[in-house]
Amino acid sequence: MSSAETASQAGTASKSAAAIDRARSQGRSALVGYLPAGYPSVEDTIAAGIALAENGADLIEIGIPYSDPVMDGQVIQAATTEALAKGFHVSQVFDVVTGITSKTDAAVLVMTYWNPVVRMGVDEFSRRLAEAGGAGLITPDLIPDEAAEWMEASDKYGLDRVFLVAPSSTPERMQRTVDASRGFVYAVSIMGVTGARTSVSTAAKDVVAAAHGAGAERVCVGLGVSTADQVQEIAAYAEGVIVGTALVAALRDGGVDAVAALTKDLSTGLTREPGLTQETEA
Repeated sequence: MSSAETASQAGTASKSAAAIDRARSQGRSALVGYLPAGYPSVEDTIAAGIALAENGADLIEIGIPYSDPVMDGQVIQAATTEALAKGFHVSQVFDVVTGITSKTDAAVLVMTYWNPVVRMGVDEFSRRLAEAGGAGLITPDLIPDEAAEWMEASDKYGLDRVFLVAPSSTPERMQRTVDASRGFVYAVSIMGVTGARTSVSTAAKDVVAAAHGAGAERVCVGLGVSTADQVQEIAAYAEGVIVGTALVAALRDGGVDAVAALTKDLSTGLTREPGLTQETEA
């Protein structure tokens, strides 16, 4: 059974897939922007999320601050540490999601380590996310083999479940992850922690090709993207481009206006050049 069939059984279409497909129908890749919840405040996260959507982002990831962020680079770690120091608690992420979904058409997903979800209760978390208008969850430290409770809850509430694949994923792991995902597959382009880089790893293209080969219809690439040129490079072969650190740095240095300006600039790289697209489809 395909992910789309599972989604329809859950009584709702995938919001993430719909957003990516809308972009594809316009001849471009989707732009996915990441923001940490509660940084520098809940209100600011909502305002920055709205600015993302109004300036070219199709999907928005809202990260839950976590005390031991093993995958996050220094910029995001500093932001989440500040949010936690100011008293952010997990249930406020639903306020952020509601604030953005009530004002925009962007698909809003929550990105979180699995422990906060388990602590609240998988069913409870899923129900509240769906009620807030959220599209689903991105779970960097959860693998499909250990996700039975999440699979059940996501089907029950019609939520997307986005798992990660990496250059190290075996063919068997890739297949299992693609089969379990709904909405899109998150391709990690480099090994290690997040952070803006001067160049995008060539491994990204290989990971996307492997995911497509395993049947994934939508693959988004993250970790390391910070410029419109890098966006354009990835847009040639992936259905979505994920930007995190650069946006968080913009919010830190210039507030919501800087987020809006950077998003607008990044979106200029999304259009797929016909030659590149044909080459990747050949």
